[in-house]
Amino acid sequence: MNTTISNSTLSASIKHSGAELYSLKDNNNKEYIWEGNPDFWGKHSPVLFPIVGTLKNNTYTIEGKEYQLPRHGFARDMEFQLVEKTENRAVFSLKSDAETLKKYPFEFELQLIYTLNDASLDIEYKVINNSESKMPFSIGAHPAIALPENFENYSFEFEKEEVLKYYLLENDLISNNTKVLETSNNLVPLNYKLFENDALIFKNLESNSLTILENSAPYIKVDFEDFPSLGIWTKEQAPFICIEPWLGYSDTAENSGDLFEKEGILVLDAGHTFNSKFSIKIL
Repeated sequence: MNTTISNSTLSASIKHSGAELYSLKDNNNKEYIWEGNPDFWGKHSPVLFPIVGTLKNNTYTIEGKEYQLPRHGFARDMEFQLVEKTENRAVFSLKSDAETLKKYPFEFELQLIYTLNDASLDIEYKVINNSESKMPFSIGAHPAIALPENFENYSFEFEKEEVLKYYLLENDLISNNTKVLETSNNLVPLNYKLFENDALIFKNLESNSLTILENSAPYIKVDFEDFPSLGIWTKEQAPFICIEPWLGYSDTAENSGDLFEKEGILVLDAGHTFNSKFSIKIL
């Protein structure tokens, strides 16, 4: 099943499977979200929960008991319920059940709230801890922005001038090796060589937004004030770029395995609710 919301400027379509955004069009019918061609990457904009990235040996522990989770968790592969719908807003809900408790021993509700405001799509995450104990989790976004022109015709600009230090992955885990992303007049020209070692992972950015430019003209802006970490990723010759606001990231090789001790993890008190949101603005 799918749900579409719209306003006078944009329309957005969301799959109930994974509550995944798969289309964002303007009123000229121009598409801004990657089509999901499996020859490159078969997704569009999955939600990453209850982890972001990869666990060491795909395993973690809670109070000494081992559990397993796949890369980026399980929410993106589960069916969400549509619990609220207006013309320009839709709320999707995923609740813990017997299957999720085998992989993640916490009672939770995850809501994804999509709202169109003028030329922006706001995507809000609401995490509710229905357990009687503290709940460790990460959450992140993975929207793939369609790039219809030649990849090298695009560049991006961070909100602030800063040293753009990113971490390299080794065997899908965060290594201690870093590089600095070179800029020219605060612009980063896109080329596929940037991603030959997988995603660029920024643990702590000063910038709260990033603008993609097409032929030097502003194209899309992603605002991520609530997310200190960011991944940027594409695949060789793929006509998209993923701008991924994160709260959390992959394990390091030194990680103890205890989810409460994981670098970048969030911990939510029993009965409490966590909120964060980012937005995609068409320019």
